[in-house]
Amino acid sequence: MSCQNQAQNQVSSTKKTDFTTTKMEKQTIYQFKITDLNGNEFDFETLKGKKILIVNTASECGLTPQYKDLESIYGKYKDKNFVIVGFPANNFGAQEPGSNEQIAAFCQKNYGVTFPMMEKISVKGNDKHEIYQFLTEKSKNGLQDSEVEWNFQKYLINEQGELVKVLSPRVLPTDAAIVDWINGK
Repeated sequence: MSCQNQAQNQVSSTKKTDFTTTKMEKQTIYQFKITDLNGNEFDFETLKGKKILIVNTASECGLTPQYKDLESIYGKYKDKNFVIVGFPANNFGAQEPGSNEQIAAFCQKNYGVTFPMMEKISVKGNDKHEIYQFLTEKSKNGLQDSEVEWNFQKYLINEQGELVKVLSPRVLPTDAAIVDWINGK
């Protein structure tokens, strides 16, 4: 009988235990301020209510022609609460060796880039910029852990500043996955 009472006590004490878990507060992109290619502060809070495509870029990569498609899609949807933000990075094969000034000149001359381009940063490794820590760490973005695979990886941010999708560098900016997302399909 005493074993049975002990078992019941254990069950009832288990039922009484508070199993609440600490819910991490999901961060948003709006907490970040960064310097753009021209040395000006860029505050992500100014993008509230817009869909944002974030992309790490490089000037000497086989995927560099994606700048053309990025500019095309930006031109088409920028007046429909959509923006692209580019982050030059030299993390893959030293394919972005230039200074911020050289990158800005390259983007303008070769692709007529008008979407916001930020200063060159690191998107992986020990010196990974805090905005890419947010984009790649589930504990910060609330969606998933990811690793930047190569230049031109895309991160889709909704109108509330939350990460909603990570797309491979090989997914073109004009792909249906992106266009449909912009159009709310």
